[in-house]
Amino acid sequence: MRKPVQLLLVTSLYGCVAAAPRPDAGDQRVNPIPISLALEEIITSGVRQHLPDPASAKFGTMLAGERTLNGHREIVICGTVSAKASSGVHGDKPFIAKVYPEAASSFELVAMGDETEAARLQIGGSCRAAGLPTLDTDTKQHL
Repeated sequence: MRKPVQLLLVTSLYGCVAAAPRPDAGDQRVNPIPISLALEEIITSGVRQHLPDPASAKFGTMLAGERTLNGHREIVICGTVSAKASSGVHGDKPFIAKVYPEAASSFELVAMGDETEAARLQIGGSCRAAGLPTLDTDTKQHL
């Protein structure tokens, strides 16, 4: 009787250890955070550098979230920007970007789409995978 009880105890403990989450498993999801004025300035100036007419930029909804990958903190930002294209026409462009707080808050534009529905869906999918679905990047519908 004593052996089956010990065996059950060891088995139940083994299951707990096996189910424990592994740190830094490369999960894409982020913990949502508010966008401070300083972070907003980093984002807007970083995105403007990639536009043909930076002065015409008007930013729409932006959401941010923080995560740690490979021991390094990063902030993921999803949003839209309306800017004048080289043709002179304004259009909404979805974007996804990262800011690295441990590296002097350096900015990386991961992707910026054009005005097409395909670009909106692709960037919207990446934002949803990170846990940052925005109205503007998800085909104009709340999920």
